[in-house]
Amino acid sequence: MERRITDALRALVGADGVLTAPESLRPYEADALNAYRARPGVVVLPETAEQVQAVVRLCHRERLPFVARGSGTGLSGGAVPVADGVLISLARMNRILAVDLDNGRVVVQPGVINLEVSRRVAGAGLFYAPDPSSQQVCTIGGNVAENSGGAHCLKYGFTVNHVLGVKLVLPDGELVTLGGATLQHPGYDLLGVVVGAEGTLGVVVEATLRLLRLPEAIQLVMAAFATTDEAGAAVSAIIAAGILPAAVEMMDHLAIVATDDAVHAGYPRDAGALLLVELDGAPVEVAGEVDEVAALCRAHGASEVRVAATAEERARFWKGRKAALPAMGRLSPAYYVQDGVVPRTALPAVLRQIAALAAEAGLRVANVFHAGDGNLHPLVLFDPAVPGESERAIELAGRILLACIEAGGSITGEHGVGLDKKAYLPKMFAEADLDTMGRLRCAFDPINLSNPGKVFPTPRLCGERPGPYRPHPLVEAGLAELF
Repeated sequence: MERRITDALRALVGADGVLTAPESLRPYEADALNAYRARPGVVVLPETAEQVQAVVRLCHRERLPFVARGSGTGLSGGAVPVADGVLISLARMNRILAVDLDNGRVVVQPGVINLEVSRRVAGAGLFYAPDPSSQQVCTIGGNVAENSGGAHCLKYGFTVNHVLGVKLVLPDGELVTLGGATLQHPGYDLLGVVVGAEGTLGVVVEATLRLLRLPEAIQLVMAAFATTDEAGAAVSAIIAAGILPAAVEMMDHLAIVATDDAVHAGYPRDAGALLLVELDGAPVEVAGEVDEVAALCRAHGASEVRVAATAEERARFWKGRKAALPAMGRLSPAYYVQDGVVPRTALPAVLRQIAALAAEAGLRVANVFHAGDGNLHPLVLFDPAVPGESERAIELAGRILLACIEAGGSITGEHGVGLDKKAYLPKMFAEADLDTMGRLRCAFDPINLSNPGKVFPTPRLCGERPGPYRPHPLVEAGLAELF
């Protein structure tokens, strides 16, 4: 990075807010999917929206690509920097700016940790619903970028359902407000466009979030089955019965054993599949649904059904589920987390297909996922030290995504497309669809500076090359127009 650029950035955010030393840049080379790495030219740590604006204006003037980043917990390579570009870390923008208990909303900076929002308002009987497994460390800004989900999104919805408004710094440095303090706004739903855009439309510097009332009663049912087929059938039966649980999570045998070894959750280790079904609401309603869920699980082959007797036991059961990914280290030196969605009724067939694909590839796959909304998270286990295993793992993960699409699903449920899955976007969308999305992106970012190279397969006229801006040859030849 040129000295004049880093000096200008220091003038904007202070000397301690600009990192250039190689050892300081290294931690920012990748997000949680460390298969993709690139070293930024500089890391900037602004503390205010005005500083973000100033940094983005400088990038726009110098035609420097930039990537915004929170805690870096993303699993699709969405926060990987552009080599020698600018990385804007929002970690210092971590203040809850306003709490409006009467109207059930908070205003936060993007670097606020997800779980911190619920902690701040729990005393008033409120909570923030989206709860990714990484909620103890992931940030609201990252959640907005990825439209993050979590275990309880079956009943309460994804991030997009809980963001009332954002302040967004556009790629030319202009600050705009989308949405506001209420749910309904006239005109185009640009807020809905920005949530889940993976940082390609600008940098969110403030978000107004909707809070919900804590349920009066919560009960967790754990049910063990011999096979994932039986567990999947039980899930469909529960939903078909008109019950809407707060969460329905499934783990297969590999995941059960790994997590039980790691955190001693008390799971039945000989089970082929495990369901965690959480029910919440009025006490009488919850009590009736617990009985009905237990009966449906037994009717579909559950060998054991246990209702958490105490809050501590419920927390222990959840601890196992939330520890599933790190627990995979007990099974394999490396794993590849995939994220696809299928219709709920297709779960048993797709899980069988995943098992067949894994056997064909000679690799193991552990499954732990949000069964209630069909959001699969196959964990492809491999050893990078074994020649060819890394490549086979990547190929297997891709074939799993294709299986999800063929079943009528999607290539992502909550992790985003990022770098990792952009090659699969044309498998879901026609060329005309991609062109329409590209035109939308160009309306916000005509020179492709904000998180370039993510989401859309490249080269495309408006999403071609990462790195400093260079006109596309077709544009230079007068054969195409830059929108």
